[in-house]
Amino acid sequence: MMQFLSSRAALPLVAIAAALLGAGATLLVSRHNDGSQIREYLLANPEILPEAMQRLQDKQTGKVIAANRADILTPVGSAWAGNPNGDVTVVEYLDYNCGYCRASLPVIDQLIAAEPNVKVVYHELPILSPESQTAARYAIVAARQGRYRALHAALYAGGPLTDASMDKALVTAGLDPAKVKEEAKTASVEAAINTNLSLMRPLGMTGTPSWVIGNRVVSSVMSLEDMRDAVAAARAK
Repeated sequence: MMQFLSSRAALPLVAIAAALLGAGATLLVSRHNDGSQIREYLLANPEILPEAMQRLQDKQTGKVIAANRADILTPVGSAWAGNPNGDVTVVEYLDYNCGYCRASLPVIDQLIAAEPNVKVVYHELPILSPESQTAARYAIVAARQGRYRALHAALYAGGPLTDASMDKALVTAGLDPAKVKEEAKTASVEAAINTNLSLMRPLGMTGTPSWVIGNRVVSSVMSLEDMRDAVAAARAK
């Protein structure tokens, strides 16, 4: 009975060690099924725990990303920037009423300048307000008409979303407001938004902006350095 309990208690340690050591952790457990050597190693080297937990999380989210790769990595129309044939894709899930998303605009531009082999894909995740939903619908219509980047910039430049600010953004982006509003009501636009919203929980996204880079999902503002580190990690896999 004691041996059974100690083996169960060792399972979390095995999972963490396996994230770092792979088959080595399994070998250790097969020789010492109480997990004592793993525990001693982790206690002696606690600095590896954050790395191990990140690897474990990346492994779990990687399965979700692989199962939904097309929905995550494929932009709607022109909702992308950077290198169309980039070896790493950085995906941003955004809300046009999100100040942190607005603050990320220059960082994305800096990333594209610093990493010419990166593609950026934008997905609408309207979770903050009814106006967010409206702006997301307009953005999808604009993307299908090849005007995404123009409307993307204009919506953020207008500050907190209002009917007036969104109408102005449509005109600034060179779009016909009446036609956009009519197209925004269609089932296909709603389906595109619902696809993004349906991935929020499986990917562990907790808000906007959320980023998918390789097998890593981050729900927060990212610095240029953090983005480049994540791109390098994705490129190394």
